[in-house]
Amino acid sequence: MKKISLFIAVTTALLFASCKNEQNGTTNSNKETVTIIHDLDTVAVPMNPQRIVVLDYSELEDLDYIGAKVVGIPKSGIPSHLKKYEEDSSIEDLGNVVEINIEKINELQPDLIIIGGRLKESYPQLSKIAPTILTHWDSKDHLKALKKNLDDLGEIFNKKEELNKAYNEITTKANRIKAEAEKSDKKALVVMHNKGKMSAYGSGSRFGLIHDALGVKEAVSNLGVHLHGSSVSNEFVMEKNPDILFVVDRSDAIGDKGLNKNDFENPLIKSTNAYKNGKIVYLNSSIWYLSGGGITSINMMMDEIENAIK
Repeated sequence: MKKISLFIAVTTALLFASCKNEQNGTTNSNKETVTIIHDLDTVAVPMNPQRIVVLDYSELEDLDYIGAKVVGIPKSGIPSHLKKYEEDSSIEDLGNVVEINIEKINELQPDLIIIGGRLKESYPQLSKIAPTILTHWDSKDHLKALKKNLDDLGEIFNKKEELNKAYNEITTKANRIKAEAEKSDKKALVVMHNKGKMSAYGSGSRFGLIHDALGVKEAVSNLGVHLHGSSVSNEFVMEKNPDILFVVDRSDAIGDKGLNKNDFENPLIKSTNAYKNGKIVYLNSSIWYLSGGGITSINMMMDEIENAIK
């Protein structure tokens, strides 16, 4: 009788543990997986994950495109075109794209975590919670990086056809803009404003899409590919005299005091061809600085450049 009672007790305990694990989303051992190779690791990711934490806005765009549901995102500083996620109370706020709440992520019990380059250092912690993949980024070839990210999502969610279609539409659009840009002799300079200071970016940089994929000629070559750009002055801009001056305002993108156009367009800047021809173009900073790698943002970025070179 004691043996029977013991058997019943053990069986009940195992059944309870099994049910608890199912509730916690930890019984994925029999679920089909796909192998994803990213810059930090090789990971087995469950097919069609249901509890996704995405900590990169470009990937949030792509998940939105295929209708995938997410359970947690960094809501602080989210770009305006993704505001519906900020307003959705069923989605947990996990901080911002630089500082995230690891404890909250753990409580969400995700079956997939997607991060961007700003959170590389958090990978060891996050990968202990759930399979974690790093968004691919290549400043020398933005469209190639996009293709890699879309291919990965296509494998995970069985959405290859839809995502290939989106990519092909983007490359067709990029080639059309590039053909127009190459007909023009106008040269452009890209600068980023940050707390009153200015950095310049060229081919191969974080904003190199303008020159590399879209074919806009550089007013200054060999600026380097430093993440934070090459520090420049108003005198530098005046001397290089770009026909188009693209401006990204980092301060505004991260919620600090934004650029004052009256101060920025000082006498030195006003002496440039860009100012004289009405071609100082203030880009959508939240797109260019905070997202800039997904289906939606790349389309928006290309639209801005196409309008500027007309």
